[in-house]
This record gives sequence, structure tokens and C-alpha cells, in this order.
Amino acid sequence: MTSLPTTAPAPAPASAPAPAPTVDALITSVLAGAYGPSPSELVATSVFWIHHGTRLAGGDTTYLNQYVLVRLGGAFGGCAFEAGEIDPAICRDASGTRLDVLLREAPRPLRIAALDAYLAGQLPHRDAGAEPVVLPAGTPEVRARARDAAVAGLLDVAAGARVGLIGVVNPLVAAIRERGGVPLPCDFNLAATQWGDPVTTDMHAVLEQADAVVATGMTLGNGSFDTVLARCRARGVPLVVYAQSGSAVARAFLGSGVTALSAEPFPFSQFSADPTTLYRYRTAGRP
Repeated sequence: MTSLPTTAPAPAPASAPAPAPTVDALITSVLAGAYGPSPSELVATSVFWIHHGTRLAGGDTTYLNQYVLVRLGGAFGGCAFEAGEIDPAICRDASGTRLDVLLREAPRPLRIAALDAYLAGQLPHRDAGAEPVVLPAGTPEVRARARDAAVAGLLDVAAGARVGLIGVVNPLVAAIRERGGVPLPCDFNLAATQWGDPVTTDMHAVLEQADAVVATGMTLGNGSFDTVLARCRARGVPLVVYAQSGSAVARAFLGSGVTALSAEPFPFSQFSADPTTLYRYRTAGRP
């Protein structure tokens, strides 16, 4: 497998406004113009969705993922959602809608996708001083291992540390173990990892036990992100976010509970066999 960069991830972008305490507060700030032009002056050119399944070689888990995506000028935003949460008609109904309307009235995953597109448009990851990590060309297994090694590389934990994993991806479980961590997997859609580790649905129990937490961006779409963020802040626990969903949204919380971020903007790595780039951020100090 192609080796990954070993340089320290870049700090959070200094030009962004002060981090918001909740996702709803962030949306309110964006609507008020704190992050750039008024969303009432912008139109979502295209709203679309992707529904795909993946089973990696050697595994017995088929991942079924649905994403709703928004194109806003030169930027894309995306958010995963649960089956049945959004109807395909949303693509016809929401395309061409003013961004402020989507941010106020759309189903939550579409609100996150619209917010992601807006924030990515104002400050693209490629221009934010983040550390680019190029994932190698190759099979899904090669690219997934490289991606999840890059995410695990943001963890700074002692051997034996318990790492809460909110949203289970099997290669990330393996990458945490390779760094000496003990995964505490939590997911609403899986009963066990590829190696038979039990997966709990009790996020609160995991958040109370963990010495560090890795959460996927899907927590933004299902509404659990604020809870994860607040509990990690209260306990002083490092929070690493691995975000395909809402990667620019999660970036807004660097320094306000999120201590590190692997941001993977659309098009995501699973949709290409060619080299693609994700962006790593780290912020110093207390969670």
C-alpha cells in the first residue's frame, strides 16, 4: 500500500469565525451572514442523491449508503441519511431553491448538505491550510485501508486507550488496533465488526467510557453530533471527526470540541479508482 505523509496535520484555518457551540447555532450564524454572503442571495444549482452498496473483499458486511448532495456554484456539499428518510423527489423539488430556504426548511440531511456546500464554497479545503493526503489508486480495499489509516493517524493515544467509534467502518477498527487502541464500536446498523466484536447501539455508554472518540460525519445528519461534541468537551476527551458527510461543517467546530478532522469532500474516495485527496486538520489545546 502506498505510504501516507507523516508530517503533522495542519491547524484549523485562522480566517474562520469563532467556532459555534451547536449545529443549529452555526446555521443561524450563516443565515445572519457571519460566514460570507447572505444565503438568500444564493441558489442551489443542483440537488441529487446517490444510493450504493459496498462489500469489501474478505468481509461479510454490506454497507448500504445513501447521500444527498448539493451543488452551489463551484462547491459541493453532502450528507448521508438513513433509508427512507428522504424521497428521491427531493432532487426535483429542491434543485434551484434559494439556499436560505433549504437551511431553514429542508429535512435535516439536506440542511447539512446545503450548509456544507456553502461553507466549502467560502473556504475550500484545498485553500484552508489543511494537510492534503493523497489516497493511492487501486482497489476499494487498498483505498479504504489508506483512508482509514489516515483517519487513525489523527489519534494521539497511549497503548490500551479505549477509542469510541461512533459509526463503524471495519478498516478503521483495524487501523485503531494497529495504533494500540482498543475500539469501542457503536453503530445503529451493525451487530458486530468483521472480527466478531459486538457493536453497541448505546452511544451514551461509549461516550462515558472512551479515552478518545472518533465519530463519522453521519452524526451531523442524524442529529447526534451535538451530543457527542458536548460530552467530549465536558469530559475533556479528544474528538476526531471522519467526515465525508458535512466535512466543511465539522471543520467549523475545530477548537470547540473537535480536536482533529479528516475531511473528504465530494466526490468521495469510494467513487473512484484513481488518486483522490482528503484533508487533515488538527487543533491544539483542550477539547
